[in-house]
Amino acid sequence: MTTPLGIAAYTGVPLTHREHTSAVTFVTGHAVEAIDWAKVGHAETLVIFMGLTTFPEIARRLIAHGRSPDTPAMAVRWATRPDQQTIAGTLAGLPGMLAAMKPPATIIVGEVCRLREKLDWFERLPLFGKRIVVTRAREQADALASRLGALGAAVIELPTIEIRPPADCAPLDRAIAELDAYDWLIFTSANGVRFFLDRLDAGEHDLRKLRAKICAIGPATRAAVETLHLKVDLMGKEYVAEGLLEAFAAHDLAGKRVLLPRAAVARDLVPTELARRGARVDVVEAYRTVAPEHLAERARDVLALRPDCVTFTSSSTVTNLVQAAGADSLRGIPVASIGPITSQTARELGIDVAAQAKLYTVEGLVDAVLALVTLK
Repeated sequence: MTTPLGIAAYTGVPLTHREHTSAVTFVTGHAVEAIDWAKVGHAETLVIFMGLTTFPEIARRLIAHGRSPDTPAMAVRWATRPDQQTIAGTLAGLPGMLAAMKPPATIIVGEVCRLREKLDWFERLPLFGKRIVVTRAREQADALASRLGALGAAVIELPTIEIRPPADCAPLDRAIAELDAYDWLIFTSANGVRFFLDRLDAGEHDLRKLRAKICAIGPATRAAVETLHLKVDLMGKEYVAEGLLEAFAAHDLAGKRVLLPRAAVARDLVPTELARRGARVDVVEAYRTVAPEHLAERARDVLALRPDCVTFTSSSTVTNLVQAAGADSLRGIPVASIGPITSQTARELGIDVAAQAKLYTVEGLVDAVLALVTLK
């Protein structure tokens, strides 16, 4: 897509319009003497490439050849990007307004510029131009980054965790070999589902061996289970360990075998409480999270930009960032958390949490960011 078409789509200024103009002329502006401004100056819509520094002279010549000084005009830098910059004025006034703009920029002169007030949509998005940091693992960042980007944010991906297979797959393999002996299979993350299935596929068994009822901690985990064409039998109203335990309150667990494939490091609340209720709980490592290489350097560069918000989707994303860059590096930068456990970890590490999702999901976190950033 050419720059003028991108500008037309993202500034609300169509290059042609049946009520204003039916023709458009494109010229370069870096060599003023090379253009016959008397000939092109009366083009209904005039698009000038590479003319930011020479526009004062171009405007003078256009006016000298009869173009009205009051003709609408605008300059656009980085069209279609979250850092798009637009300066609008008139042919006579715009040259004096461009000191704050640096190349590359494209200038449009013509009546179609008046339509910007009516048709502009991109720069009116609620998060337009706001720099939001996403700390999720790279392979999972898109779910959050795409939603923020659709609201106009300039998303900066700073993965503070990498998700890897377990250090030792033997415990999980042994549990899978006895899969038909379990009464409940509990998943506390979509990662748990994915890595459990990877080991299942790697062995001699398949899902036909599963007779257990399935519990998922929240909607993202449930969705991961359902991609396997399996139904989730139980899910808490609140998408944290406490909500999961509350969902189990009506179930008799005495003597029941429970398999919990999860991260290497996780809270022990669920297995401890289920065991107290009489269940035989096998906790096996399905995956582990580690800090990416060169995280400290990358974190310093990103936080030095003083973004408008840093988002955290798990305790490990907080812990790894603080270990890499220190809590002081986040001082003064608003932080948004996906839920109470992540918020608690952040506060224990000396980070103020400015916003917490009401619904402990990616969608809830986006709502929290919206409320936080748009109130600033």
